[in-house]
Amino acid sequence: MTEIDVRPDQALQELDASGEANGPFLRTKERRNRRSGAAKFGSAALLVLVGALALGGWRHYQADRELAATSEQARTLVPQVRVATVRASDSRINVTLPATTAAFEAANIFARTSGYIEKRYVDIGDRVKAGALLAEIVAPELDHQIAQAQATLAQTQGTLQQTQASRELAEVTNARDSGLVKQGWLTAQQGDNDRLTLRAQQAAEAVAKSNIAAQQAQIKVLEQDKAYQRVVAPFDGVITQRNVDNGGLVQAGSTFMFTLMHANVIRTQVFVPQDEAFGVQPGVEAVIRVPELPGRTFPGKVTRIASALQPGSRTLLTEIDVPNADGMLQPGIYCTVDLFIPRKTPSVIVPADAIVFDENGLHVAVVSDGLVHMRKISIARDFGKQVEVHDGVKPGDQVILNPALTLTEGSRVSARRPQTS
Repeated sequence: MTEIDVRPDQALQELDASGEANGPFLRTKERRNRRSGAAKFGSAALLVLVGALALGGWRHYQADRELAATSEQARTLVPQVRVATVRASDSRINVTLPATTAAFEAANIFARTSGYIEKRYVDIGDRVKAGALLAEIVAPELDHQIAQAQATLAQTQGTLQQTQASRELAEVTNARDSGLVKQGWLTAQQGDNDRLTLRAQQAAEAVAKSNIAAQQAQIKVLEQDKAYQRVVAPFDGVITQRNVDNGGLVQAGSTFMFTLMHANVIRTQVFVPQDEAFGVQPGVEAVIRVPELPGRTFPGKVTRIASALQPGSRTLLTEIDVPNADGMLQPGIYCTVDLFIPRKTPSVIVPADAIVFDENGLHVAVVSDGLVHMRKISIARDFGKQVEVHDGVKPGDQVILNPALTLTEGSRVSARRPQTS
């Protein structure tokens, strides 16, 4: 044990050279203060540790409770889904297709006789009536050929008269001599000569008649060629092309002279795809639109259809006749045709947002009695926001819009129709 010498006559503390307190009493007090601070710090640290452990345990307990509550809620939750009603397609298909206009009638007029153009009466753009004179062809040698053929015909007719006279003489001679031969006044040889001479004259008469018929036919050909010197319009129409002029040489059967088109009725040709061809028939209504004539429509009807689809494109050639009394439509222009085709195969319309495509293919989620049923579908046409479906659903079915990936067959949901603005 340490002994402290405290003398009454000495001060309770000493001052060092700098004036600070020093001595055995002060050092003992400092030790006591240090022990007391260390005890307090340890107690505080212990309290902090105990509090932290308690807080951590409480939070863990709370997390377990929240996880259990979330699991229970997820197990019993009935999610709300937006649904739309499947509707039946319209009774007819409205389809727009590109097309080309053509004249109702068109003819390329060629020269039917050789010669020179004496006079041309029409030009491009002229409207003519059936039988109107378009041009005249002059061919002097044709007139000479006709005169020669007529002279030959006259000669053949004179030959026929001579042959007929000889035949009559042979008939008389044979009739007279045949009786004398029977009586023995003439020999049998003479009788045979008379009989065969008559037959020869009869054959010569037949040949002369045939020559006359042939010559008359030849004259008709030449006269028809002469008639072709007048080039006339075969029907009402407009001249769209001219390739001859006055004085030009034309050759029969090879010189292209004019193109004539009947444009009072325009024939529009359109190729209808296979999936829309069923239902196209004469009488189906159509509307023709021309981009260069905005706001103007030309109504018409299907008048002719091909009996078979074209193998290369799987399209049906369809012709539509359009009245064109004012001449606004012209042959050979591009246009679009709106066809209103009666629907032959039933189908339904489904929103595009309801379609799901995954490893199982195309399907939709149908809600029935609060349960989800997956239905496979086949799409006929895609209209953007809507699709046309042939099978898998029926009109009135409720399909889920934008179905979640977690939805499976038999999932329970609560249907809610989307709000419409």
